[in-house]
Amino acid sequence: MTRASRRRFLGNLSLAGAGYFVAAGSRPARSASANEELTVACVGVGGKGGSDSDNAALFGRVIAICDVDRNTLESKGKGDKFKEAERFTDFRELFAKHGKNIDMCTISTPDHMHAPVTLEAMRLGISCYTQKPLTRTIYEARLLAQVAQEMAGKGVVTQMGNQGTALDSSREAIAQIESGVLGPLKEVYCWSNRPVWAQGPGRRMNMRKYQSQAMGEVDEQEDAATTAEEVADIVADLVKKKQKEIGKALERVDWKAWLGVAPSREFWPGLYHSFQHRGWWDFGTGALGDMACHQLTVPFAACGLRDPISVQARTTGHDFDSFPASSIIRFEFPATAERPAIPFWWYDRKGNKPPMEVFSKWGIDKVSDSGVLVVGEKGAFYSTDDYCGKYELKGVTKVDVDYEKAENKGSFDVNNMNEFFRAKREGDPKIAKSNFVDRAGPLTETILLGNLAVWAAAKGGTDGEMGDWGEKVEWDAKNLKVTNLESLKTPKVADLIKPVYPAGYRLD
Repeated sequence: MTRASRRRFLGNLSLAGAGYFVAAGSRPARSASANEELTVACVGVGGKGGSDSDNAALFGRVIAICDVDRNTLESKGKGDKFKEAERFTDFRELFAKHGKNIDMCTISTPDHMHAPVTLEAMRLGISCYTQKPLTRTIYEARLLAQVAQEMAGKGVVTQMGNQGTALDSSREAIAQIESGVLGPLKEVYCWSNRPVWAQGPGRRMNMRKYQSQAMGEVDEQEDAATTAEEVADIVADLVKKKQKEIGKALERVDWKAWLGVAPSREFWPGLYHSFQHRGWWDFGTGALGDMACHQLTVPFAACGLRDPISVQARTTGHDFDSFPASSIIRFEFPATAERPAIPFWWYDRKGNKPPMEVFSKWGIDKVSDSGVLVVGEKGAFYSTDDYCGKYELKGVTKVDVDYEKAENKGSFDVNNMNEFFRAKREGDPKIAKSNFVDRAGPLTETILLGNLAVWAAAKGGTDGEMGDWGEKVEWDAKNLKVTNLESLKTPKVADLIKPVYPAGYRLD
């Protein structure tokens, strides 16, 4: 058999298909006195969940931890403040056993599971610290805010993990802009060096690397394997090898629990877990969802960036499975009593930034890899930090402003967690500045609208360049509806607004 024939033979076997290898399976809030130790559960204890759980353990007693990755779970369980915590791979089992005894919960899972875990916890009367982005879809963000409001009277407090909210500098910046020092606002820009994870068309092609490996191994045995039967034997051995690798990985990962509310797909080592979820539409929210919750902390609050009326995007192209490698998004906001109508521009991927003339007008010659620019008629606000931890005013001078400083517990990440626990102890949800009702829910709604435009801009340019502007999505924020849906040619835009949960999970 020739090398070309063997390649056709291997291709027909569909080695890349993972299915070939594997067939993957309210109470009132508990009251606590000011001196009583609050009890904590941590769902997701790897990655950012590692520091979230550590920070929560500074202020409460962790009685249960949950992670779908048994390696991560066991490692965290060895920590001094987690040795007594019972371990789970499915959060529903954790809540079924300990829900009545839990005061606080940190939720640091992949994006698609933020809302399912948080909803169940709040409905049990548990206060929630949920990582950003608050949710994967717009409807979930609205719902979390509604449930948080309903449960506030039962002692539930909430906080999103955009820790820049607990920076004195970001609070001062909000007060500076709200003072009117920049003059009438004209536009807002954010640009990010993310993604730093894999995304872009054809990500499933990563699975085909194994097919290439198989072909290479067959090629090395060219003299020995001269018949289709001999090639088949070699391929069968390689398949068994991959089956064993996947089976071993699945012994340590609860894949069914990892998928949760997402559509089923086969496990493949390293393709989705861990950390790679952000680049997939089913599991993540792309660079926009990941970083805009941080970068918009100041302009969202100071410029009133709620309830956009339309959004439009350009991208490098995507396949409706994985997010594009890069995008530019334009949000339009109507005039309010505080400001005129303004646009907000978003840019992602390192080097993808607003035009240089936007900066040069304000004497900015070297632009940071990530940053924020708020432009007014008199001056501009410029931050080179993802959290607006440092900023400058261009063309104007700072004015005296009053703002509430954060209680310093050592870092802004710890400060954000501290305010969450303070809100619980003092019975005041508003102490947590990024609570779901006032900040996190509306902020997440605004941000995630941009992904509807990205979805509608699937066609990129040649050789990975930015394509033309996609279809404009016109938006009724009050009713969470695309008002021009019938005229859009892009399919399934509305599916990104509200998800459908499978049996075993509760949305509404």
